Amino acid sequence: ATHVLPFERARLKNTRGKAMFPSSLQVPFRKLLGKDIDMLSASEEVAVSNVAKAHQRLVVEGGRVNTKSESGFNACQLFLESLDATAKAMRLDAAPRTYRVAFTINYRALFPDEARNYRVDVLEASVEQYAVIWVNGDKFEFSAEAMRRAEALQRSWSELSVLLDRWNQALEQPRSTARPARSELRNTLVALDCTWASFEHKYIAELIEIEEKARRLVVQAIEHERCLQLLEAQNTDSEALQKMTHYQDELNKLVACIAHLNSVANFRRKGRDDLKASVLFDAMSTLRRCDAGERSGEGAEIFAAARILAKDVVESFSAMREYLHEVERCLERVDPHLCNNVGLVVGTRYVQHEALLGAVCDLVAEIRRAQQLAPALAQMCEDCDVQLFLVLPRIIWLRFLAKPNQHTELLRSILPHRFPNSGNNEQDADKIQDPELEAFHAKFNHVRKLLVGAQPAVATGAAPSTFAAHKVVWEILVKRVVNGTEGSEEAFGVLSPPPRAAGPGAGR
Repeated sequence: ATHVLPFERARLKNTRGKAMFPSSLQVPFRKLLGKDIDMLSASEEVAVSNVAKAHQRLVVEGGRVNTKSESGFNACQLFLESLDATAKAMRLDAAPRTYRVAFTINYRALFPDEARNYRVDVLEASVEQYAVIWVNGDKFEFSAEAMRRAEALQRSWSELSVLLDRWNQALEQPRSTARPARSELRNTLVALDCTWASFEHKYIAELIEIEEKARRLVVQAIEHERCLQLLEAQNTDSEALQKMTHYQDELNKLVACIAHLNSVANFRRKGRDDLKASVLFDAMSTLRRCDAGERSGEGAEIFAAARILAKDVVESFSAMREYLHEVERCLERVDPHLCNNVGLVVGTRYVQHEALLGAVCDLVAEIRRAQQLAPALAQMCEDCDVQLFLVLPRIIWLRFLAKPNQHTELLRSILPHRFPNSGNNEQDADKIQDPELEAFHAKFNHVRKLLVGAQPAVATGAAPSTFAAHKVVWEILVKRVVNGTEGSEEAFGVLSPPPRAAGPGAGR
């Protein structure tokens, strides 16, 4: 027998005379025998204290956890991480999450394994309990079962909150408040994990189903794009192909799909669904006219704006087709909320409106010439200087005042209230009917006349050509609107000095 000193024998006896293990060995020994005890180990106690502190830092508004603000989201994320760490410290088994293998690739990236992986967005969905969501303009409803599981998760969340509040109170007032026992913490954490997994399973599964339905627009567009590819492979003559009825039908259907996506996928709801294939055909026709005009010797600057706008439409459509071709192989990766197709919207406004397109072309050509007259404008365009957005409206006004018939449509698109009766009579469509606008135009003509008369050739009695005189006036006005008062001396330097009056008041 092993010899035991008297004081050691006394320490190993309880009040009834029964031998006892040291306290540090009691917990593992009782667990070995399958007899759990209501006592936290040192590491478990630290973990629970940490999660209780993290719970205190949650941003709660109106009795609900705020996850919308950055501070609220971060606090909730830290709490969920601490919650997971506590469950691991207490060696609690996680609820089964084998259902995640059926998730799409997007959601498998968020939930890569069967770990708890508590996410703020899942908690947020259970708090808000929105039974209806809108995707691409269509209404989708979550099932009653999903809402029931969300409520169950919130009940478990509330029970855990009460328990952690008790823990914090016990630390602050140990005499009046009893600290939650290990069994209470264990049962509450297990219940929360089970209800969390249950809601996550149903919620994500229904989200996947909703997204698949929302992608039907993309699937339809892919089918029409595939048909166009087959027709194009069978017919190499592009002009003859565009005249084929079957090709035009498929093209119209594809453009209709893109237009529908354009109208509903834009989260600001600025998209439009009235785009037609004629936009594309007109853009192609415009490009052919630009090519023909340049071949005939007309300046490329005249067609610059028309080419840019038409090319934007054609390239946007081609880019959309290429996108559809690529995503056909990985539809799961397609976000059901598609972005707005800007190119087609721009094309409808300008490419299909010849008068407006002509005004834009003239304006762009004139801006390029103005850059040569006033180098400061070229620098503004290069730097996107804020001053540019004061100068451009002045140049638009100058072009309108100089050639109102050619630029009426452009100004009407910018200031429709100045052309109230433009659609009533085609004969009066290009006439200035607004009194203030008419007065402004009359003042411009008066200034132009004064500037023509102030040119040296006119002052000396010579007879310059009207074109040459007006060209000088135009250069003066362009320099004035670009450089402002700083360039007055340079702009007006080509004019004759005003005659000095004789007499006593000549110097005033």
